[in-house]
Amino acid sequence: MADSTTTAERRSKAGFDLSPPTPEQFRALVNNLDGEERRVLLEHGTERPFCGIFNEAKDKGTYCCRLCGLPLFNAGTKFESGTGWPSFFDPIDRSHIAFVRDTSYGMVRTEIRCARCEGHLGHVFNDGPPPTGERYCMNSVSMRFVADGDPLPDELGRGAPEGEAAG
Repeated sequence: MADSTTTAERRSKAGFDLSPPTPEQFRALVNNLDGEERRVLLEHGTERPFCGIFNEAKDKGTYCCRLCGLPLFNAGTKFESGTGWPSFFDPIDRSHIAFVRDTSYGMVRTEIRCARCEGHLGHVFNDGPPPTGERYCMNSVSMRFVADGDPLPDELGRGAPEGEAAG
């Protein structure tokens, strides 16, 4: 009989395993977060505008989930939105992002979370540039940056690189 706690592997079109971390893996990942990262990623907080380390970043590379390492955005999709948060117009793979209706603070918005670990990333709005018209408004503390040529993170021991971040 199969272990009922085992989650079947799900792969994105980009080739990444989207099955969630085990409870033990999740605890280990959370133990590596600082207070601000915990507040934003786990408690759905927001960092102050114009203070995030990636707001004005222009280096080539990949932005990954700070908690589990799943690649989220290529630097080539980053644009200056003037909002004070790093903004992107297209994820590496839409299946890497979970879209959740958010009615907090008397507004109706779409929260975005990492599809693998469910860490809070930010919100998506329909006022971005072509070709998608979307603006993924991200919290810097929800991401880590991997420069072109450096290996992608393999926080869950799934055999990096799992897939392709280029796109």
